[in-house]
Amino acid sequence: MNPSTTPDTWASPRHRSAVTWVVAIATIAIIFDGYDLVVYGTILPTLMNDPGQLGEISAQQAGALGSYALIGVMVGALTAGAVGDYLGRRRMMLVNIAWFSIGMGLAALATNVTMFGLLRFFTGIGVGGLVATAGAMVAEFAPPGKRNLYNAIVYSGVPAGGVLASLLAIVLRDTIGWRGLFWIGALPIVILLPLALVKLPESPKWLVARGHEDKARRISERTGIPMPGADEIAAERASAEKVGFAALATRRYVWGTALLGMMSFSGLLLTYGLNTWLPKIMEDAGFNAKGSLSFLLVLNGGAILGGLIASKVADGIGPQRVVATTFGLAALALILLTLGFPLPVLLASVAVAGVGTIGTQVLIYGFVSNYYSTSARGAGVAWCAGFGRLGGIFGPLIGGALISAGISSQVAFYVFAGIAVLGGIVTFFVPRARVTHAEVAGTGEAAYSTVQVS
Repeated sequence: MNPSTTPDTWASPRHRSAVTWVVAIATIAIIFDGYDLVVYGTILPTLMNDPGQLGEISAQQAGALGSYALIGVMVGALTAGAVGDYLGRRRMMLVNIAWFSIGMGLAALATNVTMFGLLRFFTGIGVGGLVATAGAMVAEFAPPGKRNLYNAIVYSGVPAGGVLASLLAIVLRDTIGWRGLFWIGALPIVILLPLALVKLPESPKWLVARGHEDKARRISERTGIPMPGADEIAAERASAEKVGFAALATRRYVWGTALLGMMSFSGLLLTYGLNTWLPKIMEDAGFNAKGSLSFLLVLNGGAILGGLIASKVADGIGPQRVVATTFGLAALALILLTLGFPLPVLLASVAVAGVGTIGTQVLIYGFVSNYYSTSARGAGVAWCAGFGRLGGIFGPLIGGALISAGISSQVAFYVFAGIAVLGGIVTFFVPRARVTHAEVAGTGEAAYSTVQVS
């Protein structure tokens, strides 16, 4: 067996170093993606309470503004899925790091609601492209026995970015204002993009799948990343007859793709519904501004720790049962938030809700990244990120509609809990990924409970 395909092993120190750089760059990029998407929730009370910033903003308008970025994310993710499996992982990463950084900087200059909304949409395109590409890239570099863990590390950047946004808002919002917080989100173009240009290699697996074996071999020699084995090369050539979204429509993937999209829809609806409205709900419940932001901090902090632990379990028993369990934890925690418990219990419930909402979405990305062959992986992750963003779009809108209607926070939490239950039910029906004997021999994926040998 090719040494790169044995779980938990490294072909050489250079191999380990190269993968560490890939994971680190992808994680930092996703941290800023998470920062970009969560910082809006931290500045929302300021924008709504001070018409001098961008103009009068009602609750419904605020929900719509939160959704504009997510519409952009959906467009960016689906676009990356359409072209990423053709253009390559590295090129898509570089373009989208620059794209969302420029968008954040321009949004900091917005002078009215319309301009701000359009720039949030523009920024979201870069965010979506990056989210859709990062999982595919990490899945193709990580050893099989570490794929769920490494995906969780990368996508934990989303809640880590939420933690960063919450902390910086608590400490700096009164000093640098919301525009300053947005300028911080533009930093990757000067600190991350140059590093990625030097340290981020193209995926040898993608190059092989596209017929560029000589380029793949040169990268392998330079970085120590092993070339795919002969069986894996044969499998990739066989699976590459249909590339990108065309592959998702085949009998091999169509049913699983539909259900994975529904799982992501549920996870992202919960993620962005809570990230957008939790500070406002808690402020309306009597907590002061910094106290309400602390709930957002706990929500994302719980997601980071819980997501990493759950991903380690998923590497051992497969992600499907773990995702169903964390959806259930989300429903339970959200119901507990309606029962009037003391503050310590509320904070603990919010932390568990973070595991079951944001942490669940981290697990879903890992699940999806390892569900598809290389020729379909970028499109599969893009579908998950893109279609799921419909849920992310509806999340802020649902919260805004409930608050505008004067409905209590308890009812809002019950609605979100019901969505978590539905997400858990859908998870049970995802069919196992069907792979060939050659793919199992070449990738070592037989160790995953989600794989069925045809």
